[in-house]
Amino acid sequence: MEAGIHELTAAYALDALDADERAAYEAHLPGCETCQEELAVLSGAADALAIAASGPAPGLALRERILAEARAEPQVVVPLEQARRRRTAPVLAAVAAVAAVVALAVGLWATSLSSDLDEARAALEHERAAAAVLADPDARTVALQEGAGRLVVGSDGRAVLVLDELDPAPAGKTYEMWVVASGTAARAGVFPGRDGTDVVALDAVVDGGDVVAVTVEPQGGVEQPTTDPIVASDPV
Repeated sequence: MEAGIHELTAAYALDALDADERAAYEAHLPGCETCQEELAVLSGAADALAIAASGPAPGLALRERILAEARAEPQVVVPLEQARRRRTAPVLAAVAAVAAVVALAVGLWATSLSSDLDEARAALEHERAAAAVLADPDARTVALQEGAGRLVVGSDGRAVLVLDELDPAPAGKTYEMWVVASGTAARAGVFPGRDGTDVVALDAVVDGGDVVAVTVEPQGGVEQPTTDPIVASDPV
């Protein structure tokens, strides 16, 4: 069990171990810094799932956006000749203004909520993909030529980079992953980086002989690498 117990981290984070496996893993965990770091990263999937299920509460920034939009609305005065209509105009204008602000607030909140949920679902899918590869009993580990960490490749070709000592990307930049085959680099996803250990699933399948690399690129990524790799694996 000791030889393969490190492979139980993802299944433990997903509460997918039987009683004996859980007991063995929990006995092993306090003395293994690597498993502790990976478990901390993979446990973020639970937070992402909670957000995707319930949705985030509107924050202060959204409130300020609503108020700013409401203040920017032009005030329109329509002259009316009849006294009765002059008396009712302020009431109607107030009702219209309230309705406009409410509609604006609902629209902005719904847009923000939808965007946040989309991001949460995407993050959750990446967490699940990474967990599936790390839980694959037939997955194999590939060493890195550049950078600290390792590449884990599942039996179906899906892959995960487990990176150490990689700080968050500089302002305006992102980390972009590449699968390099016969000298040609194909895009495999971007990620912001984080302090400590980072576990990132590739958005591309890795075949035998491929090399996985990471470069620093402009925010949003590019079609082809523009800098030298800061992370590069041995051939798979």
